[in-house]
Amino acid sequence: MSKETTLITGASSGIGLHLAKEFAKHGHPLVLVAPVEAELQAIAADIKGAHGVEVRVIAADLREAGAETAIREGVGDNAAEILVNNAGHGKKGKAWEIALEEDLSMVRLNVEAVLRLTKMFLPRMVERGRGRILNTASVAGFEPGPGYAVYAATKAFVLSYSESLATELEGTGVTVTALCPGPTDTDFFPKADMMGTRAFQQAQLMAPQEVAEAAYKALMAADRVIVPGLANKAMVFARRFLPESVQAKLNEMLTDDASPEKQKRDRGDMEAKAAEH
Repeated sequence: MSKETTLITGASSGIGLHLAKEFAKHGHPLVLVAPVEAELQAIAADIKGAHGVEVRVIAADLREAGAETAIREGVGDNAAEILVNNAGHGKKGKAWEIALEEDLSMVRLNVEAVLRLTKMFLPRMVERGRGRILNTASVAGFEPGPGYAVYAATKAFVLSYSESLATELEGTGVTVTALCPGPTDTDFFPKADMMGTRAFQQAQLMAPQEVAEAAYKALMAADRVIVPGLANKAMVFARRFLPESVQAKLNEMLTDDASPEKQKRDRGDMEAKAAEH
């Protein structure tokens, strides 16, 4: 039986890159989307060589108006049997200090792009009576995120939207899974100006390979929500007992810089260690 063709956004690094490798390992033809074509072509060659699957690439910045058209023209709205809305970014800082354009950029990529691509592919999935959607949310979507307020709010949208769709789609043959990782060794942290924070330096940092493997299993099992990692599961579970104000304060502390003697992690440490096994 042929495997479902899978379109993955944000596929050039981090969780998206390892999702591409995980799907390829299981024989899925891929369509990879990210802004830089040269990076995508190199990744495609690597994946083809390792797994022998078909890999197509579409260079598109999902924050830009023409991205949806580029994807539609590149694959057609019938081509993706699995849609992985993974692209996203964040920014640390006080809400009144972050530039409006930075906030809008997060909304465009983390929310609007998810909505647009889902609208593009979901109707055909329902018509066919089969399909899967994986949306990358975050543990940040479960509660307020002072210090990264807009990012947390966008992930709350993704989580709520995914769970609502999962209910609406019952009986259609189409499933939706929300992936809610905690701190993960990806480019998110340097791009969000969070390398020195407790979230990166002191939290139970996961390798993106681990997150991708858990996400694939959950998607294929039609789970509605997957929170990889015991520490992250505990964090989400704890919100049932803590007042929201306390949880918000704890989350805010994660954006504080770790003391200099505890700033020993570099981007890629966990990813490289996982690659050795």
